[in-house]
Amino acid sequence: MKKILVANRGEIAIRVMRTAKKMGIRTVAVFSEIDRNAPHVRFADEAVCIGAAPSNQSYLLGDKIIEVAKNLHVDGIHPGYGFLSENADFAEAVEKNGITFIGPKSKAIRIMGSKLAAKEAVKKYDIPMVPGIDEAITDVTKAKTIAKEIGYPVLIKASAGGGGKGMRIVEKEKDLASGMERAISEATSAFGDGAVFVEKYVTSPRHIEIQVMADTHGNVLHFFERECSVQRRHQKVVEEAPSSILTPELRNEMGIAATKVAKACDYVGAGTVEFLMDADLNFYFLEMNTRLQVEHPVTELISGVDLVELQIKVARGETLPMKQEELKIHGHAVELRVYAEDPLNDFLPSVGTLETYILPKGEGIRVDNGFDEGMDIPIYYDPMLSKLIAYGKTREEAIELMLEAIQNYKVKGVQTTLPFGTFVFGHEAFRSGNFDTHFVKNYYAPEAIQEKSRKEAEVAALMALYQYLNDQKIVQLPAN
Repeated sequence: MKKILVANRGEIAIRVMRTAKKMGIRTVAVFSEIDRNAPHVRFADEAVCIGAAPSNQSYLLGDKIIEVAKNLHVDGIHPGYGFLSENADFAEAVEKNGITFIGPKSKAIRIMGSKLAAKEAVKKYDIPMVPGIDEAITDVTKAKTIAKEIGYPVLIKASAGGGGKGMRIVEKEKDLASGMERAISEATSAFGDGAVFVEKYVTSPRHIEIQVMADTHGNVLHFFERECSVQRRHQKVVEEAPSSILTPELRNEMGIAATKVAKACDYVGAGTVEFLMDADLNFYFLEMNTRLQVEHPVTELISGVDLVELQIKVARGETLPMKQEELKIHGHAVELRVYAEDPLNDFLPSVGTLETYILPKGEGIRVDNGFDEGMDIPIYYDPMLSKLIAYGKTREEAIELMLEAIQNYKVKGVQTTLPFGTFVFGHEAFRSGNFDTHFVKNYYAPEAIQEKSRKEAEVAALMALYQYLNDQKIVQLPAN
């Protein structure tokens, strides 16, 4: 594999290209018209414009991307995450055109892309499942019968869903019909598939996921867990590895379960098996993400592996170069997704120009970044600017490093989730490890950030006054 096209943009495109270059592989960037001067375009060895700014006229044009790859004699296509990364038709088309898709086979993407098909595939492997029904339903009467059997509250969930779309929590029977109606409507609108299923809603859940990697020789490894319970609108904002609540025995049990899920769909490459964990540390299979995850850096830091390098090696047909027993956890890593969003205004996207954009540096600090000072934030794509990662020998050290890094991350021109990060990493519930997916709902209010900013401004003003008065004393000293 001498040349790779990265079918993505921003920080993940650069992240993949860094490893490719380290491996002596040339890189091709694709870009939309609005991304013409983006860092990922400059970082690549070659770059081709594939269309207008909207993603459905550029980054989602699978045929156009394959055409570019063939014209430039590309050996492999890495999809990153988002866009076409979990599009089975695209993966299949890449292979049919004689190019290596750096990811799983289309069959695995199809199976795991449907929550119902995924549940069916892993059934025979004795993987713990949330109580509920494993088939799509639209019949409210049938849904009421199921809900009575498993007990309220229940979760109505879109089979093809993700990111919290097509999902409704129903506390009482009288709300079931309207909840189903809304979930089906939202799922149809978002995914073109209105299939929903009903399962027990796990109260006080934690979101624990296991990183897996499989080669074409039948080897499947897990690279431990990531804790992803701090979420807003069902989407992760803070991640860490390892989890503060897993015992070695539970970690091993979940790791084995995750490798079984991978085997259930003949998986190849990097993937993540997601589990819900209840207050009693029972875990249940949720879904499998058939791609590299946004939060993969925390796993890389604690395991000492380059997951993108392993993806490329596996895609080349190589055997995984390590055994499960050789993998060990070293230290602790935490990650904050830095979004151009306003945490004081319901995390709405913040559009503008990065008038000041200075990244933190130092030992134990990693920033996977996709922007430069002076750039505009496009309205067409996910508003993530970067991923800020801190690594320490202990969880406490990693958290303190993260708080310092947030202070040293200077952004003017747009609102970001950096103040929210300070709130989370400084909060007693997070620091104690005693939190779940309701962290934001239970603890966060914009007033908390506003109050902290007010106090910091007061301290800064007092320090400035103190310094001014001291300077005046020095100026007024009589000459000898």
